[in-house]
Amino acid sequence: MDRLTNTIRPYAWGSTTAIAELIGAEPSGEPQAEMWMGAHPGAPSRTERGALNEVIDADPERELGTAAAAKFGPRLPFLLKILAAGAPLSLQVHPDLAQAKAGYADEENRGVPVDAPHRNYKDANHKPELICALTPFDGLCGFRPPAETADLLEALEVDSLKPYVDLLRAQPEEAALREVLTAVLTADPEQMAETVTEVTAAAQRLGGAYEPYAGIARHYPGDPGVIAAMLLNHVRLQPGEALFLGAGVPHAYLDGLGVEIMANSDNVLRCGLTPKHVDVPELLRIVRFESTDPGVLRPEASPDGEEVYDTPIDEFRLSRFVLPDGTAPHDLTAATPQILLCTAGSVRAGELTLTPGQSAFVPAGEKAEVSGGGTVFRATVVA
Repeated sequence: MDRLTNTIRPYAWGSTTAIAELIGAEPSGEPQAEMWMGAHPGAPSRTERGALNEVIDADPERELGTAAAAKFGPRLPFLLKILAAGAPLSLQVHPDLAQAKAGYADEENRGVPVDAPHRNYKDANHKPELICALTPFDGLCGFRPPAETADLLEALEVDSLKPYVDLLRAQPEEAALREVLTAVLTADPEQMAETVTEVTAAAQRLGGAYEPYAGIARHYPGDPGVIAAMLLNHVRLQPGEALFLGAGVPHAYLDGLGVEIMANSDNVLRCGLTPKHVDVPELLRIVRFESTDPGVLRPEASPDGEEVYDTPIDEFRLSRFVLPDGTAPHDLTAATPQILLCTAGSVRAGELTLTPGQSAFVPAGEKAEVSGGGTVFRATVVA
């Protein structure tokens, strides 16, 4: 079992206090957005044996197990994070596996540099993800029914929104959502900025269901993503609750601290709330234009005390143990690779003691027991 030393990414939307409070450190005064745990080459965790990606590259079958290496290839197929949002992240969607492979191959064939700001596909993998709240956590997930959005927009009494309201009421669901999102993202920037300013004032005045969108607008004044965000369901997770985000589902995280796990990919197509590249035609090709229930997940407890967050993909499996003081050891030995992350209390993992924010990598087949008094998340794969 390897103790991990992890990188904290200082993205501008990160909280200046949440990760520091979790790990018991003094805030630096700078944003701390994500702590990465895994073997992603962008910021691999370090062990006493070296960078985790290099450790795995040296002997994939030994570290990952024969079944996982055969199924997912010679790399850790997931990335685990602590995510701390102090401001809204970009409104975004992720491609499915076939779309990612095709998009990556196309950009490679056209010679688009992988680090080019207008590049959409950084790799050939999909990026399903799961966010589990450690604190109350606000986000947007999936389209709400068009009629409900029409009511929401109409009550703002902003004249320039009327064409969107009419489309949402007159067209079948898929066409309504597609036409409105297209119109918002291709509108004249100056006219859209004026609309967003009016919407912001009205949302601030009305409060209630409009407050999340007023908050977004305070961070991104004039951004068309403010209107696009109003097409989506607002969700507030309580600690322990989670959201699964599959391909084509528009979403954004707004505020809070959580544990996030995803397939090992950087593929993101943005809809707004960002100064980064927005490829509208490609975005519209990837988005699933259908209303969806956000589907808040609560863990399913097994007899041995493991609480599992059930998802429909195999690249990752996330669970947690909430261990009372003095708990007898739980044997977590598995034929797949694991990362163990403590988020509360103090947990004994093998010979290591983990406190909040500390983590360990367990190679496939290695003996792994956890005990003590605290909460530990377990990330692995289905192989």
